[in-house]
Amino acid sequence: MNLADMLTFADIVHLNRIAVYYDCDCKPNSKHELIQGILTKLGSSSFFETQVRELRLSEIRFLNALLFDDRPYFSMEELIAIAKQSVDGDVDSGERPRDIVTRLRSSGWLFNGSTHNTRYLYQIPLDMKERFRRVMVRDLQNGMTRVSEPSSYREEGHLLAEDLRLFLQYMEQHEVPLNPEGAWYRRNQQQLMEHLHIAEPLLGKGGWRFGYGSSFKFYPDRMALLYDYARHSRYIEEKGDRVVLTAKGEAHREHAIEDEMIQLFRFWLRLYKGAVPNLLSLVYWIGECARPWTSSESLFVHIGPLIRPFYYDTPRSVFDQRIIRMMLHLGMLRQGEHPTEPSVQMTAWGLKLAGECRIGRNDPGIRLH
Repeated sequence: MNLADMLTFADIVHLNRIAVYYDCDCKPNSKHELIQGILTKLGSSSFFETQVRELRLSEIRFLNALLFDDRPYFSMEELIAIAKQSVDGDVDSGERPRDIVTRLRSSGWLFNGSTHNTRYLYQIPLDMKERFRRVMVRDLQNGMTRVSEPSSYREEGHLLAEDLRLFLQYMEQHEVPLNPEGAWYRRNQQQLMEHLHIAEPLLGKGGWRFGYGSSFKFYPDRMALLYDYARHSRYIEEKGDRVVLTAKGEAHREHAIEDEMIQLFRFWLRLYKGAVPNLLSLVYWIGECARPWTSSESLFVHIGPLIRPFYYDTPRSVFDQRIIRMMLHLGMLRQGEHPTEPSVQMTAWGLKLAGECRIGRNDPGIRLH
């Protein structure tokens, strides 16, 4: 439902709170006048844009999370959990998650459901979601620093899916034992790297590695994604002290490369969302902002505030290593080097996938949840 519909179903107490919040000049005991006053205020594009730009960072994060969540209703407990994620790490803010929910109810962003079954649940008006998205896109794009096309750039295309085939081919041709920790021995890892289009340095000793898949602690980022995906897809299976190719893995070469890339993208979103809960939205905003060649620094300056730290991963390392680098591996963007600073640009393939992140516009064949 849109805002006008939700105002119609709202009780007069809630309407008065919204009217007071926006300083509407209307009679407090006239539901019709309250609704018209609120709609007049929020119907003004300039007024709405001003309201969005005056939102606190915690409120922006909260609304951003709701914008890319396809659940039609939320319980109060779910809203508070989302609000808690929006303030986590801001130790000096002193802001309580429940206060965020209360403020956004008073400002007309959240409404109770209109039926007996949904009266204690909450939803955000669809037109408010869309208007918020448009303002965010415009403001983010206006903050980008555009750069000329670099003389050289890196682009991986569909090499991730092609390397999956080479990975399974390696498994077919070699016996792969597992060490006592359940990981490949380094000699096998190095052999595999020499077999792939994109090689990565093996992990050194020490340091923390968790949160981005069960194989992340053993292997470099790209190999860990391939390994977890192959195991999830039942192309490989760990049996005791070795890992073996399954019958499904042997038949894998018949799988279309583009379809595999879509599945790898979906798997990456699921695998990383524990550490980066709003990954879906970050991919979408990057897709909207980096259509032309764009300074990586300006991209981080404006999108970075939406990124929460994950243990020892700072927002910067999450942006550089967990998002931008993995989008490069997924063929979604290209990275260029300029004399002054690095730059990125979305590929046509990346724009297709990023466009699927927009809630309510997913192609049935490329569902992301």
